Amino acid sequence: MGFKDPVFPAVDPDEFVRMPLMQRIRILSTDWAENGFGSPYMLHTIYIFKIVVLYSIVGITIANATSGLPAFWHVAEWWNQPIVYQKAVIWTVLLECLNLAGSWGPLAGKVKPMTGGALYYARVGTIRMRPWKWIPGTNGDRRTPLDVALYLLLLVSLVVALVFPGVDSDALKGMLPDNVGLVNPVLLIAPLVLLVLNGLRDKVIFLAARGEQYFPALFFFAVLPFMNMIIALKILIVVVWIGAGCSKFGKHFSNVVSPMVSNSPSMPFKAIKRLFYRDFPRDLRPSWVSHMMAHVGGTIPEIIVPLILFFSPNIYVTTAAALFMVMFHLFIISTFPLAVPLEWNILFGYAAVFLFIGFPNSSGFAPWDMSPAWLAAIIGAALLFFPVLGNFRPDKVSFLPSMRQYAGNWASALWSFAPGTEQKLNRVTKPAKNQIDQFIEGLGMPKNLAELHLQRTIGWRSLHSQARGLFSLLLTRTPDIDSRDVREAEFLCNSVLGFNFGDGHMHNEEFIKAVQDEAQFAPGECIIAWVESEALGSGIQRYKVIDAALGVIETGTWRVADAVNEQPWLPNGPIPLNTTWSRTATAAPAQTNGQQPAVHRVEARRGKGALT
Repeated sequence: MGFKDPVFPAVDPDEFVRMPLMQRIRILSTDWAENGFGSPYMLHTIYIFKIVVLYSIVGITIANATSGLPAFWHVAEWWNQPIVYQKAVIWTVLLECLNLAGSWGPLAGKVKPMTGGALYYARVGTIRMRPWKWIPGTNGDRRTPLDVALYLLLLVSLVVALVFPGVDSDALKGMLPDNVGLVNPVLLIAPLVLLVLNGLRDKVIFLAARGEQYFPALFFFAVLPFMNMIIALKILIVVVWIGAGCSKFGKHFSNVVSPMVSNSPSMPFKAIKRLFYRDFPRDLRPSWVSHMMAHVGGTIPEIIVPLILFFSPNIYVTTAAALFMVMFHLFIISTFPLAVPLEWNILFGYAAVFLFIGFPNSSGFAPWDMSPAWLAAIIGAALLFFPVLGNFRPDKVSFLPSMRQYAGNWASALWSFAPGTEQKLNRVTKPAKNQIDQFIEGLGMPKNLAELHLQRTIGWRSLHSQARGLFSLLLTRTPDIDSRDVREAEFLCNSVLGFNFGDGHMHNEEFIKAVQDEAQFAPGECIIAWVESEALGSGIQRYKVIDAALGVIETGTWRVADAVNEQPWLPNGPIPLNTTWSRTATAAPAQTNGQQPAVHRVEARRGKGALT
């Protein structure tokens, strides 16, 4: 691929759009295996500039200038100052809330505009997603002036905590005489309260702020004395690392590694990329290289190395382990995953050095040094609550608090639109147009070329395990699927909500209902195949077929083993689907001549079979 120009699949766009869906998927998945998204290196350069200049240099400069510390290039004088780490977390939360960090820019499907954040959260009438219906005062799915005020107050509270100078801490002085204090705990009350209030009204803001990880850190800053704060922060980061590592056991994760490496600009050699597939281009299931990289190079070290950091009393062993985790996060950055969580990885790399080398166990910051000792167990249990619950009941907890960030075991969806009906999404109150329109208007692409480029996202999805079930649903439940516009839900969600991090709960049936209120699809015009994550040890994934106009019209399951054993383009046909329920009425494929589609009557039933 070039520096300025993207690389497209070697197919005529006009011919491509007329091909059957599975033929397109074969072309797209094979092309992805060699070229990834085909993004020009210029885009990766923009992201590198953003994390080096905006995130790192500007962030350190603000932290140091407001704390009485020297300029950012005097690294030895600030790297182990606790207030710098505190302000690095606050700065990261602020950028995440503004959507200037994760899920930003073209690699996340944002072209015009390239950000979400305030463009959505500070605008009355945009869609908000409450986490629980039973919470009083959270009814509705549209942003009100109250929601806008809460969001803006959150931004202000973060800025105040960031720019105010530190305050002295007797506990800190006793352990680190040469310091400039800590962030005033009083200034952290407002961000904590406002993160919760915003999250109860709109879970998207809380998750976009990475509240499942940064909220506990802010809480520890606010309530714990210095030594206990450092130990609690160690517990937090170890839980995140080990939780992510444990979630990768199973059949899904190897299917993440191969397309991730294929999309990595740091892996320019196609011959190496092909090694991650069993028999390119005939068999695109993960090879032994993918399995080795997934578990020997990823999962096992992500569990073992944090445990070494947590318990090691030897500074040399600790230093080696911390540097390993730095390299681990730098590798993730080098792959530019599609949610582009680059700032998160930089912060975690810095945290490995700051927490474990700056305050090693041998200097009195071991987990057994917490006072009282039982507090460490309480903190650990509290931090493990959502990861444990989320892995056994993924329908109850987002995959982010469940610590499954890269596991491949995700709730996912594919949307299918009858010809010409996707434009109804532009009726929804949102700052951005549909992504196909962004490519045409923002990048100046011809329509069919834009269609080819956008469909690369479903080619990417096809290389993941759950896609084989989702495509099987579309093939068997929408007879006109070859003429429909099929969209990857994570990218579609980004244009409607302004954020997505791979969390299928953000585009579930409640989101679909909110979209339908303004889009007003007729029955059959918009059919969505949606699937939940696999519950730990269940061996199945639970799916839903949703008609935007009618709601859920079918539920069922498929076996994960059947999904991972198939090719992305399903050459053997749809995988077996077990229907557990279907509603009494569902729509036929939408008509394209302006007439309302017919509605077939079927009987509600339980058992195996297809919706007809």
